[in-house]
Amino acid sequence: MGDHGAHCGGVSSQIEYKIIRSSRRTLAIQITRAGEVVVRAPKKMAMARIREFVEIHRDWIEKKQQEAKRKEEEFPQCSPREEAYYREQAARVLRERAAYFADQMGVTYARITIRGQKTRWGSCSSRGNLSFNWKLMLCPQEVQDYVVVHELAHLKEMNHSPAFYREVEKVLPDYRRQIQWLRVYGKL
Repeated sequence: MGDHGAHCGGVSSQIEYKIIRSSRRTLAIQITRAGEVVVRAPKKMAMARIREFVEIHRDWIEKKQQEAKRKEEEFPQCSPREEAYYREQAARVLRERAAYFADQMGVTYARITIRGQKTRWGSCSSRGNLSFNWKLMLCPQEVQDYVVVHELAHLKEMNHSPAFYREVEKVLPDYRRQIQWLRVYGKL
């Protein structure tokens, strides 16, 4: 798929990055939640050009990596006992919220599970099973409600199209504020 684990930079400090090549025409840099650098590049672009592009954007990359590290430090780590408590709370609270919003939205779901996913706040399967991350209990209630409504909306629209977001907006007109909160504070 691409050149993985390529390195670049000067002698004093190197920036590690992964290259993903595709049929795209331009270069792009992405910083993952974990602070990893991903360079998306055209299939036949020379490595020298990619290294130069990364070096030109060094300040931006380092700033974004620092932001990712700060977000990781802000979101609390829990002991096993605390996690068990939050899982129990999530099972009760999120089931209640899902029942409440499903009634409002006119949808039915099969079952709800509480998990500790590393990259997701929630999910909805094609069979109507909902899964929520116990770490939602560490978020404001408005954010919890958004994630619940988001997953329930998938029972009507199994995508992230404008029609999907219209379903979310019918129930939570200010849902964009919750998305913003998750972007800023919601590092898993």
